[in-house]
Amino acid sequence: MADKIKKFFQKKKIDAKFKLAGPGHKLTESSQSSQSSFYKKEVPTVKRSGLSEESKVAADAALARLQQKRDNPSFNTSLAAIKAQVKKELENEVASSSKEPIQVKETTEGNVDVPKNLAASGVYFKCPIISNDILSRDEWKKNIKTFLYEQLEEERGLTACLIIQSCNSNREKVDICVETLCKYLENIVTHPDDEKYQKIRMSNRAFCERVQPIEGSMELLLAAGFMQEKLLNNEGNEENFLVFKKENIPSVESLTMLIDALRTSEPIPLELDRNLQVLLPSQAANKVQLPSSFYALSPEEIKREQQLRTEAMERSQMLRTKAMREKDELREMRKYKFAIIRVRFPDGILLQGTFSVYERYSEIHEFVQENLEHNGLPFILNTPTGHKIIYEEDANKTLIDLRLVPTTMLTFAWHSSVIDEINNSPNKDVYLKPEVMVLVQEI
Repeated sequence: MADKIKKFFQKKKIDAKFKLAGPGHKLTESSQSSQSSFYKKEVPTVKRSGLSEESKVAADAALARLQQKRDNPSFNTSLAAIKAQVKKELENEVASSSKEPIQVKETTEGNVDVPKNLAASGVYFKCPIISNDILSRDEWKKNIKTFLYEQLEEERGLTACLIIQSCNSNREKVDICVETLCKYLENIVTHPDDEKYQKIRMSNRAFCERVQPIEGSMELLLAAGFMQEKLLNNEGNEENFLVFKKENIPSVESLTMLIDALRTSEPIPLELDRNLQVLLPSQAANKVQLPSSFYALSPEEIKREQQLRTEAMERSQMLRTKAMREKDELREMRKYKFAIIRVRFPDGILLQGTFSVYERYSEIHEFVQENLEHNGLPFILNTPTGHKIIYEEDANKTLIDLRLVPTTMLTFAWHSSVIDEINNSPNKDVYLKPEVMVLVQEI
């Protein structure tokens, strides 16, 4: 983990040095030494306290389930047993006269106590820069904040930039803060001997509104050489000021690198975890309810919107045009931040993943491809309406563009160009990799 963090910080340093030097400009020996001393400290290995109590409980539960499967011959994860179970369910499905399409039931306060019906337990993320843990967004926010503050002692400047970007939610206010901080530092670089640019009155309105409320801004100013002191103001009263001390930094040039880091740093990224599941037909039919974390609105806001829309429809008896219907459909889909995509294979097994509604179809295609036994061969996914999604045509379309929100069952078919190759394969009836098939959930 420490190596990943070092690479992350070192890349920022290299970028900043390159941009400071610029094409055709050579750094002097003194500026090189001052810049290296400004960033000479290495990021230490973060001490971790081991598994949390929740993680230990989850691990123990997983081990218990595995042991139960070993001791319980009625649950057999072998391919033959899975095929037999799927065949039985498909026969029952065909025999049933009341088949209904998959529907999404909205999560409200009245039915959150039935987790067995949830299509997914929640939305989870990864952050490879910090660890391999899979956590909710809120948990990651806490972990990222803790992690960054642990780095402040060793790398205050760049870490403060990352705190500003990663620990504040209002992007507009963050941008205003960054520009204000850059202005403070640029004034010192441009006028190094002008004392009026070396003091910031902490009661100043611009500072109170644009800088102070943003987490990490004070740490950035300390890294830039400022210290808090009480000075007399113009009225002769003592007041808190931030005063620039040239001796607190290796050189004024180092401020230029800090300005560049402020403007180029980005939030520590989170990667959406697919929460991969392999389901039998009966399990897919039962798991239809979305958790509240999939919604862009609160359950109360969703109910209010639905009520207003119903009342409006009752008042209006006019015919709705295609454009009006499409507008309503898009509005409906924008209630969601995430979507469940299920891919049904000819053998009846379903592969399920979680996606952002603004991800491209290429992400779905890649998700399916990486789990196939015959990896690398072309295939086609069909929507419930029979529309074939063609990779070459639809790769850059979002899930909303393709109307795949909030949940969709796509059917898998090999591309016509490889059907003969598949039919001549000894495992032509196997679609998912063995290590994926063992994830099939016990009923």
